[in-house]
Amino acid sequence: MSLNCWIYKSPKKEEMYLYLAREDDFDCVPGLLLRRFGEPSLVMELELHEGRRLARAEVTEVMERLREEGYYLQMPPELVPEICHGNPD
Repeated sequence: MSLNCWIYKSPKKEEMYLYLAREDDFDCVPGLLLRRFGEPSLVMELELHEGRRLARAEVTEVMERLREEGYYLQMPPELVPEICHGNPD
């Protein structure tokens, strides 16, 4: 079974995305989360199905959250700074 979703990016936090089960339907998103997310900007519409791979999320989890809550929040990846010890390589 497939499921369409709409993906929005946050202007406040790089690589933070909000997936919605219905286009522009932000009523299901808690107000505090939406305020911290900022003004959403539509990135794309996507058809999800169990065989589809997503870059930073498990498609089955995204689909389940969309069905149950109407939205899924994808957080930015954890960045680990590279430490330079003065080595030339």
